[in-house]
Amino acid sequence: MLKPKESSQSEYEFVSIDELVPDNHLLLLIDKYIDFSFLLEKVRPFYSEDNGRPSDPLILFKMMFIGYLFGIRSERQLEREIKMNIAYWWFLGLKFHDPVQHHSTISWNRQHRFKVINTEIDTDIFQEIFDEIVLQAMNHKMVGGRVLFTDSTHLKANANNHKFTKEEVEVETREYLEDLNKAIEEDRINHGKKPLKEKEEVKETKEIRVSTTDPECGFMSRENKQEMFCYLDHRTTDMKFNIITDVYVTPGNVHDSVPYLNRLDRQVQRFGFMVEAVALDSGYLTNPICKGLSDSNIFGVIAHSRFHPTTGLFLKWKFTYDKERDLYICPNNQELPYKTTTREGYREYKSDSKKCESCPFLSQCTRSKNKVKVVTRHVWEEHKEKVRINRLSKSGKELYKFRKEKIERSFADSKELHGLRYCRLRGIKKASEQALLTAACQNMKKIATHLFRLEKVCCNSLV
Repeated sequence: MLKPKESSQSEYEFVSIDELVPDNHLLLLIDKYIDFSFLLEKVRPFYSEDNGRPSDPLILFKMMFIGYLFGIRSERQLEREIKMNIAYWWFLGLKFHDPVQHHSTISWNRQHRFKVINTEIDTDIFQEIFDEIVLQAMNHKMVGGRVLFTDSTHLKANANNHKFTKEEVEVETREYLEDLNKAIEEDRINHGKKPLKEKEEVKETKEIRVSTTDPECGFMSRENKQEMFCYLDHRTTDMKFNIITDVYVTPGNVHDSVPYLNRLDRQVQRFGFMVEAVALDSGYLTNPICKGLSDSNIFGVIAHSRFHPTTGLFLKWKFTYDKERDLYICPNNQELPYKTTTREGYREYKSDSKKCESCPFLSQCTRSKNKVKVVTRHVWEEHKEKVRINRLSKSGKELYKFRKEKIERSFADSKELHGLRYCRLRGIKKASEQALLTAACQNMKKIATHLFRLEKVCCNSLV
């Protein structure tokens, strides 16, 4: 029987918000298993105890969490979504007639309230929130801290690729340079060479593109990748439950390997990790990183680089290094003895041109006019060789297979589900805020869903 339902939108009903939110809703689980009490203590220094209008910062941060959990990119849109979603009302602890905070409140607090006076860094409140969530995951035994995966991904900056200026900037001095100079000096003394003369300090410069819309981002130009102004999100995940343990944002023209060792040390100091192994891609295969991992007694597995500067010539591994006699042996069994150690930290091993003239492999060995083959070996090369052995071992191969399931999966979730493909705002501080809060929300989601499943299994076993 056809009987259209009469309109009842204007009727009043007594209803509980709890009844309208499903028991397995993500926000309900997060509210149940994540302790947000730390937030009030973190933000207390930014509020007056006896002056101004009453304010609940917990609601403010929960609004931000909703935006990052469900990939709502606009704060204006976030305000509209909260007004229309019962689960959002429940998570914020609002009644139906309570007003929702204006979207400008979020931006004003981020830009003005959460600033530390007389420091170079605006605030570390977002870093502290991220760290607290990691600590809660550790309390639930979801972080091992023994095996870590690190990589970086680009976040497209809120900037026009065609609006830029070209500027000359100084090349930053690497932090390991002092240790490298000591190693070079020791190596030359051990080989009976005179110490290098002190080089007159000349500041190296390079030309870079600087965006006029977001000067703090960097122009990324890499092979097989789109050229763009972007930031890099350097991220580390733990092996056990893929909890994100570190997030660090740099301009897009900073190499992946530059901040790695410092961020690894930070995790050890902040969370007390006893790191035993790490898995990295080929961008991290540098002598300083290999030495740093070796000095810390960490089993490093790093993918090898397929790049070869000159095609058609023998690869370096075709030349065998004799450690006892400190020389290389070429594919034709000729010896290349040590000659010198350069200022850049490379030992040079040179062949005898008279023997090379009649060598049948000359065309595959070198194209130099004097027919001398030069093989270089870094003073820290043994650490890189150790990493290569790790990569080829059975345990190394098994460990590297997990990269795509751990760090790559984490990046994919961030971009597809949480809106981290693009930077919402401009400036490295705001890009860091977005990356940190996105990672914190991913961790909250993992903690809540894992504990819910665990509780469900325990209940079923009791039944």
